[in-house]
Amino acid sequence: MGTVLSIKDTSFFINDVITYHEIPECPPACQGLMMNARFIQGVFDDSENRNRFQRFDRTFDAEENTLELIAALPEWYAHGLRAITVGFQGGGPCFTINSNSIDNNPFSADGRHIDPAYQTRMQRIIEAADRLGMVVIVSYFYGPQSRFLQDDNAVIEAVKTVSNWLREHRFTNVIIEIANEHDIEAYKIHPILYMDRGISELIEIARRESGGMPVGCSSTGAYFSDIIPKASDVILIHGNNMSRQIFYNQIQKIKNLGLNRPILCNEDSQALSNMQVALDAGVSWGYYNNMTKQEPPVIWGITKGEDTYFAVRMAESLGIRANTMKPEEQFYLQGLEADAYWEGKRFIRLASLYAERIDRVTFYRNNKMFCMAYDDPFSINYAFNWLQFPVEDIEKGEKWKAVITMTDGTEVIKETIAG
Repeated sequence: MGTVLSIKDTSFFINDVITYHEIPECPPACQGLMMNARFIQGVFDDSENRNRFQRFDRTFDAEENTLELIAALPEWYAHGLRAITVGFQGGGPCFTINSNSIDNNPFSADGRHIDPAYQTRMQRIIEAADRLGMVVIVSYFYGPQSRFLQDDNAVIEAVKTVSNWLREHRFTNVIIEIANEHDIEAYKIHPILYMDRGISELIEIARRESGGMPVGCSSTGAYFSDIIPKASDVILIHGNNMSRQIFYNQIQKIKNLGLNRPILCNEDSQALSNMQVALDAGVSWGYYNNMTKQEPPVIWGITKGEDTYFAVRMAESLGIRANTMKPEEQFYLQGLEADAYWEGKRFIRLASLYAERIDRVTFYRNNKMFCMAYDDPFSINYAFNWLQFPVEDIEKGEKWKAVITMTDGTEVIKETIAG
């Protein structure tokens, strides 16, 4: 392996060099961080019904999905991304299809075996990341998919099985995430996954069986436990559902534990204002776009709108390159593209490079005021910063407009036609 991850106090190192040190203009406060993205569906499949993912004017194939992710990594790396989270049991898709109807589980019921096809796809991703100098956060369990494991003993066996596999391949660019948001309702059938003490036990097992790879486990946004951070090598947090202030407060709670180890947010939203909070606090931040990066078939590259703004702002923050986008290019009325629909539903939002500069957004449909949005990301039918509900029965050719009122009182107008 050519990429060797190590941790010294609160900082990440690659091949004994603190991260981002190779970038001459990188601010010292950003060195040692690891900007990342939730690419959780990198090895996704659905043995229950693959055909339902032939959508968005694209086709789905599990092997091609992995290869396309690998092909996209160099572009992301060039903008400063240094880690991705990929799940053996995937995640979501939260906008369109009920996760309880999906079978994306590679484990046998007793946890002692993994589907070789999933192993092969994960191996390809880890090795591709290694060639680039990137890290893969390998997530073992996802709430709704954990139902396929028969009991707590099966969970323990699955942790051993994956960890042994990682050790046997001598991967040196991996962080283990035991479970994605262990405290959600779906894990209650497995107390060892749901309870803090159980997660602490699984962390110890994974660390031992993997040969000492760094391990952590994420919780839902505002959930706080001092047990799991103390057991972790990397403190994994999520920023979902939190305002900037609450996100900042959560980070400070963890710092006040005095554990002297890195804090890494590996899931938040497309709310780039939260990224700034993380950077200000010296915390690695994880971009999560439910629509562009978690709804198979995924386009893994840097797509227009939110993906682009994240990439540009990340590169700017890390000193890779200055933002050269013209003011009018820093806003994009997203979700009305010709392929951005599902069963007549569209997920419309106003993507922006500097969301903190926006006071509110007023949306118009065919010249009639439709709704207003006040929080980043500025979406119609906002539920949380990571989740919105769709607008239905939009016809092609409809005129949509977003009037963006900035904090200084000026207005910017973005218009588009539904494709």
